Amino acid sequence: MKTFTVGKDEHKKIELTEPGQYTVMLTGPGAEASLTSVFQTKNSEKIDLEVIIHHKSPHTRAETTMKGVARDKSTIRFKGKIVIDPDCGDSQSFLTERVLLLSPEAKAEAVPDLEILTDDVSCSHAASVSSIPEEHIFYLQARGLDRAKAEEMIVEGFLGKS
Repeated sequence: MKTFTVGKDEHKKIELTEPGQYTVMLTGPGAEASLTSVFQTKNSEKIDLEVIIHHKSPHTRAETTMKGVARDKSTIRFKGKIVIDPDCGDSQSFLTERVLLLSPEAKAEAVPDLEILTDDVSCSHAASVSSIPEEHIFYLQARGLDRAKAEEMIVEGFLGKS
């Protein structure tokens, strides 16, 4: 497990590029963390990513976004947890887990969790696992793109690439 510590009035941008277990501890007032991860799998690959965002001080902020695209018979598993300790009010934390399946054999699991032990916080989580709606592919094909190019454009948009 890899641990990142964000201290008082510190701002960290953390990009998770390897699967595994990660903990981010916000240890001082004003600590802010922004976590992102983007994974693409193919063949029979398996990606497992667990992230814990632990607010150990009041007046902290965190934004966590995990995105994945699974092809063929691959598997993606995202597990995110926000923990806000007692007496850590005025904390904000948001967790998003999104997976796009590009094959009927691809699998995904998105498991968000909140453990809030105090009042005066703003927290939320969102999770989705979906495939590309056929009408989106059709729309792009009707404009002259082949299926592979249409799928590629949708994946780029999903992942936020231009």
